[in-house]
Amino acid sequence: MRRSVPSAWAATVIVCAKCEKKLGGGFGAGGKQRLSKLLAKRAGGGKGRKAGIGVISSKCLKLCPKRAITVIDGARPAEWLIVPGGMPIEEVETQLGLRVRAPGG
Repeated sequence: MRRSVPSAWAATVIVCAKCEKKLGGGFGAGGKQRLSKLLAKRAGGGKGRKAGIGVISSKCLKLCPKRAITVIDGARPAEWLIVPGGMPIEEVETQLGLRVRAPGG
């Protein structure tokens, strides 16, 4: 028997948790936020399957770039992104093809 549940996700992004931990933030105002938390927050909506996008932290992806984070766009799994720490979040969203609602909108 097949079961399914609906999801509000418009996209899925996989973020290497080990890269993120080694970088220690590097995004958002003041460069203190983690990329995964900032992407999820900017997508709006709730948590889990009710969120605007699914941001999933994975174990080490075995790429380990220096001062950067390995990110996989679920729509394009054949091309992994290397996101340097400090990159403006709007540019990250553009590279991932995310449509993010304006704050307060």
